[in-house]
Amino acid sequence: MKHSLQLRLSQHLTLTPQLQQSIRLLQLSTLELNQEIERLLQDNPLLEREDGALEPSGAPAQDGVTPTVAGEPAVTTAPAEAEAESAAPGEDAGAFDAMDGVSYGSSADAEDDDFPPLAEQPASLRAHLTAQLALLHLSERDKQLVSLLIDSLDDGGYLPQSLEEIAAMLPAELEVAPEELSIALQHLQHLEPTGIGARSLAECLTLQLMALPADTPYRSEALEIVRHHLDALAGRDFARLKRVLKCEDTCLRSVQKLIISLNPRPGRDFSVEETRFVIADVIVRKIKGVWLAALNPDAMPKLKVNRLYADILQRNRGGNSQQITAQLQEAKWLIKNVQQRFDTILRVSQAIVDRQRNFLEHGEVAMRPLVLREIADTLGLHESTVSRVTTQKFMHTPRGIFELKYFFGSHVATEAGGSASSTAIRALIKQLVSAENTRAPLSDGQISELLGQQGIVVARRTIAKYRESLQILPVNLRKTL
Repeated sequence: MKHSLQLRLSQHLTLTPQLQQSIRLLQLSTLELNQEIERLLQDNPLLEREDGALEPSGAPAQDGVTPTVAGEPAVTTAPAEAEAESAAPGEDAGAFDAMDGVSYGSSADAEDDDFPPLAEQPASLRAHLTAQLALLHLSERDKQLVSLLIDSLDDGGYLPQSLEEIAAMLPAELEVAPEELSIALQHLQHLEPTGIGARSLAECLTLQLMALPADTPYRSEALEIVRHHLDALAGRDFARLKRVLKCEDTCLRSVQKLIISLNPRPGRDFSVEETRFVIADVIVRKIKGVWLAALNPDAMPKLKVNRLYADILQRNRGGNSQQITAQLQEAKWLIKNVQQRFDTILRVSQAIVDRQRNFLEHGEVAMRPLVLREIADTLGLHESTVSRVTTQKFMHTPRGIFELKYFFGSHVATEAGGSASSTAIRALIKQLVSAENTRAPLSDGQISELLGQQGIVVARRTIAKYRESLQILPVNLRKTL
């Protein structure tokens, strides 16, 4: 075999660092983008924000509207209030101890006016119960056992472990018997809120019914149901319940109303849920009869190159300035990629708006079928790029805040040879269920037949899938007296 040298020319695609950064920025949400930019601002002295740019912790300030959850109407909130509401739930109450004695708005110092009042931190379930426990005339050992049970409660106020399991977990030298824990549990269940410390739903409802006055109408019947026939009530087996109680519809309806008025999760009022705010990337308005998409200026970070460092680099080109040159190039890349990101979001958003004008005019029932490939072919983009653009990007419309992916959906054939969007079919199902006779609710087959009368061919199993996605109960659980 003879060795020789050969020259070959070939082409292949290479992901440059600039292209990698562009792809990464495109798939980030607006909040994640601002966090990434804040990190780069700290690492690169040649990159800085312009005056008045959006800070990472800021809330959207488009006409005083703060979006909440995609697909739900926006909540009108002042920007300062929005920051307080989003920050307060996640903070520890002890972090504000140092602020005791601070008075806002009463000081002569004008700088105090710049600080908004802190939102009051709600008391936790443990703190609420412990404060009541301190007022009880119990021995120190009994208080410790009750406190142990308080620490074992879940967020709903239930005791998920049995008393035997809790006793087995304690050190043997304490000599704590399940009987002692049973007495401690009785003390706990006498605290507020009523129903706390229950080990099952039936026990929780029983505790609340027992706390009602003895002459409360239908109290004894309600106790009979929650103690022995709660499964029949959950399954809407009204015939069985009427036989058990030996009563008619009017009596059973009143008993059911009394049980529904009880709180199945007495501890939920003390659980702190973190509020998640959504910044709309695009705002849609109707201008002179045409629906137009525009970028939300409050969601766009405004960046520029630091002129001081850039001028120093310009004057010292001959010196050892490779690091500064690289940082300058990185700053220019970032500014260009951020601008390209928002340009792509705007192009995709406008293409979606052009195809979903009927939704903007008439609502969900007018949503047309749309897939990613249709937008990709129209704009000359790759389907994966459209997927990145529509993930965690939100559009502010007169009908609410929606993720861009919301406007995409599969199609279902119609008798006329056309197609209907799955979103529109869900909206029709919701309308049919809301207008049904609750004493004789519509089954999935009946809903399929009603849609068929409108020319939309949908199988019963598809109706069941859409109904479950809408969190609509089955027909037997929607039946009322």
